[in-house]
Amino acid sequence: MPRITVDGIGLEYELHGPEGAPAVALTPGGRFHMDTPGIREFAQELAKGGRRALIYDRPNCGKSDACLLGESESEMQAEALAGLIKALDLGPTAIIGGSGGSRVSMLAAARHPEICSHLALWWISGEPIGLMQLATYYCGEAAGLCSAGGMEAVMNATSWAENFAMSPTSKDYIRNTDPAKFIAVMQKWASAYVPSDITPVPGMKPVDFARLTMPTIVFRSHTSDLSHTRTTSEWVHRLIPHSQFLDPPWRDDEWNYQSGRTASGQGHSLFISWQKLTPVLLDFFAKG
Repeated sequence: MPRITVDGIGLEYELHGPEGAPAVALTPGGRFHMDTPGIREFAQELAKGGRRALIYDRPNCGKSDACLLGESESEMQAEALAGLIKALDLGPTAIIGGSGGSRVSMLAAARHPEICSHLALWWISGEPIGLMQLATYYCGEAAGLCSAGGMEAVMNATSWAENFAMSPTSKDYIRNTDPAKFIAVMQKWASAYVPSDITPVPGMKPVDFARLTMPTIVFRSHTSDLSHTRTTSEWVHRLIPHSQFLDPPWRDDEWNYQSGRTASGQGHSLFISWQKLTPVLLDFFAKG
């Protein structure tokens, strides 16, 4: 698996499809990595459609390095994505992602619009319950462990488990971080998820949405999804008025259904249906 250093952060990545073809960069959600079922399969379907498909492990995910820089974890990961696209010399790239990956994709496209040819977003996290869940899981758990047992206790954090298991370098980096500094970073990163009256997406200000002038699809969230609410997807669509607003090609209760199957320990994945987006996206890229 190829690895590259971008701004001092080691990133694992894969490229699928013909060299020199128009590129598309896919970012999953959570701290899930590119070996998660559904991610590589999605890239391979995009590659069959003539695209050069990039999948990668974000900082703090999979086999990539851990990093505690940035105003928020998503903003740090967005800069890593933009840097990776530039370092690989992919040229204008279709940037796509779901859940946390939609947030990273938006931030990367807004901060570096020159690298983004198209933007496609689904499962956009938002509203108080969804955002507070993120702050608690990705920041609160680890900070709480640290406050009670120091950095050695953080080694047991659920939210860091896969990165620690797959990247000994990441585990050592976090273990050797000063506890007070670690808690301060978790507090800062958690504050990014505070619900706002002026924006639906953490880290994105109205001026940032105005920079998203590239062809864009926003896939409508379903009403049963409290993590990525329909209201959030509708608000994002309004802030990107030229965006297409489409229903996704999966079941109405997709998030709850896949979450339940994943939690059951059946070796399932939240992202198993994402490749169903391939025909719509390939058509969108061709017309844009």
